[in-house]
Amino acid sequence: MTTDVDALLTPPTAVAARALEVVRTWSPTALVNHCLRSWAWASVIASSAGLEPDRELLFVSAMLHDLGVTPSFDAHTIPFEDAGGAVGSVFALGAGWDPARARRVGEVIERHMWTSVDPDVDVEGHLLEVATSLDVSGVGFDLVPPDVLRTVTAAVPRLDFSATFAGRIHEQAGRKPGSPAGRLDRSGNVAAGGARWDAFLA
Repeated sequence: MTTDVDALLTPPTAVAARALEVVRTWSPTALVNHCLRSWAWASVIASSAGLEPDRELLFVSAMLHDLGVTPSFDAHTIPFEDAGGAVGSVFALGAGWDPARARRVGEVIERHMWTSVDPDVDVEGHLLEVATSLDVSGVGFDLVPPDVLRTVTAAVPRLDFSATFAGRIHEQAGRKPGSPAGRLDRSGNVAAGGARWDAFLA
């Protein structure tokens, strides 16, 4: 399979491009790359599964989904995905989206930390959950062709993503043990996912 990585990673709209600017401004490169890879995996999975998401909504959600683990947007009393979802909704309102569609950004971001999302209920939430699970935990390698996994990861490398993200999730879990971050931290899936990716890319 031949993949035009530049086309795959290009924001689909001007608003989507601004969401990429936001994540680049407020997140380290390893986290920016995770967001871009998550978008790529979601796009490829959608195509192979015959799903038709709102691509602008999905891209914006993918770019902003982890802002809640960054120092500037971390909330000490609510799960990081809820904080990130609020930021996403505010971004969308500022971009001129109507309130219902802006709220969808928040829903998609919040649901990416669910253990599963029914695509018949929320196709964008489903795709972001599956894509981020692949990128973080190494679950679902079979959903994306191996050459695409390698080509995209070469274009937007993992760098120290697994270690950095594991540290941020562990810190979140310490303050919010009952949150999805607490569950993820206890599962050990971030470190395991890093090892799975290292083995795959070796």
